[in-house]
Amino acid sequence: MFRGAMVAIVTPFKNNQIDEVALRDLIEFQIANGTDAIVPCGTTGESATLTHEEHDRVIEITIDAVKKRVPVIAGTGSNNTAEALRLTRHAYETGADGALIVCPYYNRPTQEGLYQHFKAIAESVPLPIIPYNIASRTGVNMLPELVARLAKIKNIVGIKEASGSIKQMSDMIHLCGKDFAVLSGDDIFTLPLMAMGGAGIISVVSNVAPADMAGLVDACFAGDLAKARALHYKMSPLIDAMFIEVNPVPVKAALSLMGKIDCEYRLPLCKMSDANFEKLKKVMTDYGLI
Repeated sequence: MFRGAMVAIVTPFKNNQIDEVALRDLIEFQIANGTDAIVPCGTTGESATLTHEEHDRVIEITIDAVKKRVPVIAGTGSNNTAEALRLTRHAYETGADGALIVCPYYNRPTQEGLYQHFKAIAESVPLPIIPYNIASRTGVNMLPELVARLAKIKNIVGIKEASGSIKQMSDMIHLCGKDFAVLSGDDIFTLPLMAMGGAGIISVVSNVAPADMAGLVDACFAGDLAKARALHYKMSPLIDAMFIEVNPVPVKAALSLMGKIDCEYRLPLCKMSDANFEKLKKVMTDYGLI
């Protein structure tokens, strides 16, 4: 159902408020450059520092701005099942095409607890759901066998997989079948994942280089390995720069260098060190983005 190069879009702020004009402009930039879906309110969208009202509003703005030109997959995760259910229901009622739901964090539930969490949400809201596995942030890993169980639930249609394990990605693709979308959660793994049969990427680097990431994914689908490989190596230094500090600090700095947003975060996130900012600026210059 969901495939291609999808952007985990930032949430721009101005004077500590959501910058609606900048967000709408970012969405137009993405669609014009071939991005296949917009994913608001994920990690890159600083969902952890948004109020519930702001979270709802970012999703509403995104759906209104996209106008069904590409799918909107709303980030609706929480460590509280009832809260995740409320956010997911709002996304459904507002008109989102799907929901990206991060593994419950801090609680560190068992594999059975994870299964019951996603099952409860899927059975309560008739919206296509993509669980998001990122143990480095949540403290718990979704094992391939669990994902295969979830894949049997009708409206759990894929997974954003960011374990960093090629073996785990391979096992998920093998166990879950061709109709289940295994999506990379790490830009650098897009090419190897797709070579194994993955369905695409929910990308950070697409915020600044959407055409190149879309080109890599399209080349993979077309079987043009040479083109995909060339774009992989072209983007590698940029991808490294996007994670020189914790996401989304570098990508928001990069977008500010491109003149697309103000470089504004919410604590506990803060601006980059001067040394890392200079490294980022050099990579952006070498890439031709500034």
